[in-house]
Amino acid sequence: MRIHHTTELDPDGIERLRAAIRRDLDAGDYDGAVVAIAHRGEVVVDEAFGLSDRVTGRAAATQDVFRILSVTKAFTVALVFHAIDRGLLSLTTNVVEVIPEFRSPDRFMNKVRDRISVMDLLTHRAGLPATPTPVPYDKLGDLAEVIRAVCETGPIGEPGETIEYSPAFNHAILGEMARRVLAPERRYRDLVQEILFEPLGMASTAIGAPARLADRIVPLRASFEPSGWLSPTDIEILNDVVDEEAELPHVGGVSTSGDLLRFAEMLRRGGTLGGTRILSSAILDRATRNHTGDQPNNWWIPMAARRGWKVMPANLGLGVFLRGEGLHPSILGTLTSPRTFGNYGAGSSIYWVDPVRELSFVCLTAGVMEESANIARFQKLSDLVASSVVVPDRYPAL
Repeated sequence: MRIHHTTELDPDGIERLRAAIRRDLDAGDYDGAVVAIAHRGEVVVDEAFGLSDRVTGRAAATQDVFRILSVTKAFTVALVFHAIDRGLLSLTTNVVEVIPEFRSPDRFMNKVRDRISVMDLLTHRAGLPATPTPVPYDKLGDLAEVIRAVCETGPIGEPGETIEYSPAFNHAILGEMARRVLAPERRYRDLVQEILFEPLGMASTAIGAPARLADRIVPLRASFEPSGWLSPTDIEILNDVVDEEAELPHVGGVSTSGDLLRFAEMLRRGGTLGGTRILSSAILDRATRNHTGDQPNNWWIPMAARRGWKVMPANLGLGVFLRGEGLHPSILGTLTSPRTFGNYGAGSSIYWVDPVRELSFVCLTAGVMEESANIARFQKLSDLVASSVVVPDRYPAL
């Protein structure tokens, strides 16, 4: 690991972060981790811990490629923002304007369907089902098949009201909308590669699991007791589903910690990295504000009850989670600034950006945890990262 002396990160604080991860691994909470941190644009931490695969005993490495699960949604959202920046979509665009087959033959159903907008999808207020499998697993990687199923199923609630996390439907629709307005003759996965990954130099990132990365991919292993929404089987089956041809705009990405740090830094810098402009600062400023107020995320309510937590506000921006105000359990920590934003994958992966502290954090882990344990784990690690930032001249000596 390297810590540049020109930055204002406390080496002792970073050592506490390393020690916390090692304690977790010794306790068997997960198998391994790769951590990357940038402060004021400098990569200050890049380190691997433990194992990439407990079955084979393979040691973790900084170049490991992880199935990043719902962190994939950040790429789909960026593709939507790219389309908005070009005037091809708007936050107020309704789904039926771009995907006309989403409209039902039943005109009474269309009183709901016609009003679902990009904004509703980005804030999980579209009233769409929470199932992660709109089609059987053997068809889940076929985006066209998923869109057909989504159009047949439609919403089960009123759009624009309660926050019901819909992990597959929302981002399948968003990815398809972006594809149709940007280049309808192209595949979603190829557009993400061309518009995001290649310009950002994310050479080890893809939608699907390319053969060229196969020997570096970390398998999904889950051993927690089923207690909530997802079971270990729901997680581990994605080892087969996310194959070389899979297009899953919600969970189908693979990446490294270094590549995700480049993506996070692009967001922190207002949409530009290394002189390459990916997104506008205008759309990112709008996206990283709270658009759900104090509303709870209904998906978290049973989990909070099991843990004895007060129900947390959803704190959703547009396609990103926010730290927000107040003090409550948060995967983004309790010591990060309120405008801190990011995305995470079930039980395993996270990136966030703290724009006040000019800090970006990525942690990808081997060994998928139960979701509430994952929130507690990343809250702890996020707080350790935030508490390591030192501003030496702000406080006068006593």
